[in-house]
Amino acid sequence: MKVLVADDDPGSLLVARAAVERPGHECLVASDGDSAWEMFQRHAPQAVVTDLMMPGMDGLELCRAIRAHGRDAYTYVIVLTSLDAEEDVLAGLRAGADDYVAKPLDPFVLHSRLLVAQRVTSLHAQLARYRAVLSEQARTDPLTGLPNRLKLTEDLEALHERAERYGQTYALAMCDVDNFKGYNDTYGHPAGDRVLQEVAAALAGSSRRADGVYRFGGEEFLLVLPNQTWVGAEAAAQRARTAVEDLAIEHSGGPAGVVTVSAGVAAFTDGHRPDLDTMLAAADKALYAAKAGGRNRVVLSS
Repeated sequence: MKVLVADDDPGSLLVARAAVERPGHECLVASDGDSAWEMFQRHAPQAVVTDLMMPGMDGLELCRAIRAHGRDAYTYVIVLTSLDAEEDVLAGLRAGADDYVAKPLDPFVLHSRLLVAQRVTSLHAQLARYRAVLSEQARTDPLTGLPNRLKLTEDLEALHERAERYGQTYALAMCDVDNFKGYNDTYGHPAGDRVLQEVAAALAGSSRRADGVYRFGGEEFLLVLPNQTWVGAEAAAQRARTAVEDLAIEHSGGPAGVVTVSAGVAAFTDGHRPDLDTMLAAADKALYAAKAGGRNRVVLSS
């Protein structure tokens, strides 16, 4: 564990350093609050042991700054107080400290507090990993492994905002598996699920690294194409359509005898900068035109 000790008393600093390093922790030392704050930001220690009275930023200010810093990892803070300083203890806890150790410093007491700090910070790290996994699962379609509608909403809003702010372009291609209900009726739902997985992989494989492929819902997928014009977006949608047709998955009810997709394209370009809802509606309308025109084709929005 990495531990930062902040104290302007050389004797206390020496005792604290020995107590930290003896069980194998890495020790960083600062002799004033300003240096301690700078070292905290640079080294991100798991625990901080700080005196309350120091030159520059005092211990209470350091506690508040640590709690307001917004780090993902939790920092366990121990304040050093005098034996009879009950008000200092309460002030430190109110400022965000987790525990306190009375001066003169007892190495065994500090060692025991650091064991607690290590346990607490490890639990916080484990919880952070669980939260990250749950957040990822909440944004991933379980069948295809693609980002889902929630992730799409977040990414698309950010992309649209950047495009508006910086004058960038982007395009959307709404893709739909042709006659998918008929496929399920003929080959069964398990086979339909496998088709969706293979179509998802084909769409992702035909896209640029900067593009996004999302499960929009049911048998619909959305390609998000940053920095694309109409020409580039149409080419990207055609690559996606061809990639699915080239899978050659038998579909007796399909327009080509195999599983295919239709796509509708809308673009956010110079001279045509609609809002996000209008973009999605335009791509969806173009998709329906592709369906009406015989399927297995790409149609650009008017």
